[in-house]
Amino acid sequence: MSLDLFDRSIFDLVNKRAEALEDRLKADVLFYSGGIQPNFFRNFRDYVEEMKLKSSRTDDAVAVFIRTGGGSAETAERMVAVLRKHYGLVYFVVPDISMSAGTILCMAGDKIYMDYSSSLGPIDPQVPAPDTGEYVPAMGYLDKVKEITEKGDLAPADVVLLRSMDLGKLALFEQARDLSKDLLKKWLVEFKFKDWTHHRTNNPGTPVTHEEKENRAEEIATALGNHTLWRSHGRSIDLPKLEAMRIQIDDYSDDIEFRTLIREYNDPLTGFIDRMGLGFFMHNHRVGL
Repeated sequence: MSLDLFDRSIFDLVNKRAEALEDRLKADVLFYSGGIQPNFFRNFRDYVEEMKLKSSRTDDAVAVFIRTGGGSAETAERMVAVLRKHYGLVYFVVPDISMSAGTILCMAGDKIYMDYSSSLGPIDPQVPAPDTGEYVPAMGYLDKVKEITEKGDLAPADVVLLRSMDLGKLALFEQARDLSKDLLKKWLVEFKFKDWTHHRTNNPGTPVTHEEKENRAEEIATALGNHTLWRSHGRSIDLPKLEAMRIQIDDYSDDIEFRTLIREYNDPLTGFIDRMGLGFFMHNHRVGL
C-alpha cells in the first residue's frame, strides 16, 4: 500500500508507539481490525509468521490489539491455533470493541487489557444466511424459530416463515452456537484460569480444583450467550458487566501513561482505516503495510 506524506508521518509515529508498547507489554505487538472470517485467515497466518520471523524479542509473547464486529467461531479457533503455535503467551488489548467471535477470541488470552470505554459483546457466531449467503448472527435465527414454535397457535405468516427455513442450515446455526460456548469454556480453563490456583474470596487460600474452573467457565459462557439478558447482538459488555461475571480484566483506565500510549497507537490506525474505508487491516512495525 502506497502512502502519501501525511499518512507516512502518521505511521512513523504509530511505529514508535508500537515499539514503546512492546517494551511496556514485553510482547510483540500486532494490530488487527476487521471481521473474523475465513477469507482473512490466510493473510492473518502469513502475517503472524512473518512478524515472528522478524522479531528480535525473546519474551515469547504477543499482544493483539483487536477491533472487530465478530465473525466465525471456526475462524477464531484457527486464529488461536496460529497464535499459540508461535507464542507461549497471548494477550488481547481492546481499546474499542471486540464483539461476538471477537469476545470468544479474547477468552483465549492469558490476559485481556481494557479500559472504561472498551467493550466486548455477547457471543453470537456469524454464519451464512440461508437465502443470501451473507454472514448473519446465528442466534437471531434460532431465537426467532424458538419464539414462533413456542406460540402454540401459529399465524399464517409464521407458517410461511417456518416453511422457508432450511432445517439443515438451522442445524448448522445450532452447531455454531454450541461450538462458540465450547471454545470459550475450553480456552478459559486452559489459558485465562491457568494462574487461578487458590480462592481469593470464598474460602480464601484454598486450592482451586479443575472442576471449579470448569464450573466457572460454564457460568461465564452461559452468561455471555444469554440473549434474553443482552437483547441485542451489538450490546456493549463493559468492565462493570465483565467484573460482575467475575472475569479478570487488566483495567488500564487509571494508568494514564499506559492508556495514552495505547490510544496514541490505536487511534491513528483506526482513523486511517475508517478514512480509507478498509474492511480488513493488520499492522506490525517490523512487517509494514
